[in-house]
Amino acid sequence: MSRIGVFICHCGENIGGVVHCDQMAEALAEHPGVVVSVDYKYMCSDPGQNLIKEAIEKHKLTGVVVSACSPRMHEPTFRTACAEAGLNPFLCEMANIREHCSWVHADRDEATRKAIELCRMMVEKVKNNQQLQPIHVPITKRALVIGGGIAGIQAALDIANAGHEVVLVERDASIGGHMLQLSETFPTLDCSQCILTPRMVEVARHPKITLMTWCEVEKVDGYIGNFEVTVRKKARSVDMEKCTGCGACMLKCPSKKIPSEFNAGILIPDPENPRKKLGYRTAIYTPCPQSVPNKPVIDRANCIKFTKGKCGVCAKICPTGAVDYEQEDELVVEQIGAIVVATGYQVWSVAKAAQDYPYIGYGEYGYGTHPDIIDGLQFERLLSASGPTGGKVMRPSDGKEPETVVFLSCVGSRDNEKGFTYCSKICCMYLAKHAMLYQHKVHHGQTFNFYMDIRAGGKTYDEFSRRTIEDDGCIYLRGRVSRIYPRDGKLVVQGADTLSNAQVEVEADLVVLATAMIPQPDAEELAQKLRIPYDKDRFLSEAHPKLRPVESQTAGVYLAGTCQGPRDIPETVAQASGAASKVSALFSADELEREPMVAEVHRAAPPIFSICFGCFFCERVCPYGAIEREEITARDGSVIKTVAKVNEGLCAGCGLCAASCRANAITLKGFNDEQMFAVVNAIGEEEGF
Repeated sequence: MSRIGVFICHCGENIGGVVHCDQMAEALAEHPGVVVSVDYKYMCSDPGQNLIKEAIEKHKLTGVVVSACSPRMHEPTFRTACAEAGLNPFLCEMANIREHCSWVHADRDEATRKAIELCRMMVEKVKNNQQLQPIHVPITKRALVIGGGIAGIQAALDIANAGHEVVLVERDASIGGHMLQLSETFPTLDCSQCILTPRMVEVARHPKITLMTWCEVEKVDGYIGNFEVTVRKKARSVDMEKCTGCGACMLKCPSKKIPSEFNAGILIPDPENPRKKLGYRTAIYTPCPQSVPNKPVIDRANCIKFTKGKCGVCAKICPTGAVDYEQEDELVVEQIGAIVVATGYQVWSVAKAAQDYPYIGYGEYGYGTHPDIIDGLQFERLLSASGPTGGKVMRPSDGKEPETVVFLSCVGSRDNEKGFTYCSKICCMYLAKHAMLYQHKVHHGQTFNFYMDIRAGGKTYDEFSRRTIEDDGCIYLRGRVSRIYPRDGKLVVQGADTLSNAQVEVEADLVVLATAMIPQPDAEELAQKLRIPYDKDRFLSEAHPKLRPVESQTAGVYLAGTCQGPRDIPETVAQASGAASKVSALFSADELEREPMVAEVHRAAPPIFSICFGCFFCERVCPYGAIEREEITARDGSVIKTVAKVNEGLCAGCGLCAASCRANAITLKGFNDEQMFAVVNAIGEEEGF
């Protein structure tokens, strides 16, 4: 016999301001099986929870229905309260009368009627609920961090310092990411490399961290606590054990005309020899002098030995015999308990956009057609002491010092027609920084900034941007630029100042475009390997924007940094530490306890053994890879048939398999046919529908 308790929350005025909660309590008290029905102003508060606990003990309740706000927010709270009172927590259900009633209806009577119906539905469902038990999953206390930028470095160090093993995988030859390319960081103007390189060295030396550079994640199997990750160790053509990092191979390499990716591809005439250009690297190289590990890799696509079968100079002069042209890619399988994705971002290529989509891209800005029109990352390399010019600002066309620099904001950002709808968040601040650093180096120079809005929302960010205007004399012009073209050795920037309602024409020596921050090119491919969602812009999606900002929808996979969306360095570091804390919390126990709302395949008695007839359509539709194949064998060992089996560690309880099963052999626990029929039949039953 069912003994159900109904508890209705006013949620302050959120629910009580629209729904007649007292009338609800009276109506539900008359519903069959309900032995107690009460309303309270804040049911999620301690007094409200105690009200539920006392009712369970006093009325010997077999089920509880809480009519309140979103189950996603408070269901764990009320289920915990039921468990503390001795009731199985999965005999507690919630009716969402805030989002479904009070927030969407103005008519109080109609909202109350609907709220009563929703509550009756949950009462009928809980009558058919089963006493489920949590799933216990063993945990491998070893984390994988994908990406070696500041987010990956921070996450790896935090997890390792908590006492857990970490495997840090970076696709490039060195860790450091884009932060290593920066000159100084806003708003404090710290030397980027000065504050980053000690952490890079700490990662390389940490006894709990296995650093795998020039590697990529090939495949991910398994589930939370028990991932099996295949990592491809790309052939470096250099034996890391033998190499001492002396650099002799790089000095003698004849392939010296390869634009350096670390310098963002910018090339500057050499002041000592104008016929030569700065900014190249060799075929065997380290990205920069501060690289970690500081051991080279051979770029086979540009190495004469690999392209023409000649040369071999680096192998001849290497004192330790570390160069190995026969080295091949190697696949390594790592057992992992949790994964942190920190793959970072790329800068949108205006030139490629104009080439691929000539009627959509910013062809009128001339990027890629004139050397003195560059992007923000290239200008950063001109400002950096580790850049091709040693920090001296020069024009790429002739190596002269530019006296007038124009900055353009929102090139690709906040532009539905030509670029992306979102704000790249950091552009306003780094253009202010660029103008400030330029004035510090070229005292007689003048800077102009064409902007849409100044978005300086971080701590002391607004003060920093104002310094650019008030102390450094940067002229801010609110408006878009329509055209940039060369004239008499200058770049003519035509735009508008919407504040003065005037057309503006500036003759510039150098133009810097603040191009959009976009995800890595293979972000979609990696998301599919990890079985995590991504948005329309290919940024990885968090489980909940407010309550679970560093978690993905796949349990055990966490997000850190700009792989999730544009953000600055402080926010990136904070999110990386947040992801690391989630991993450490997961590793704090030997077993993981998960909710049992997962799919199950029905069993039957011999000789049928299983209702499933092995079409495996469920396997095709499962987005989490939770469907496995199981062989049913006879006593003599012969295979009778192969049927589906649900891996409870992987299953997220989405129900796609149950909905698509042609044999009706799969049920989602907590949502079986009897429960769903009871819910449907409860709709309007009091009115005789």
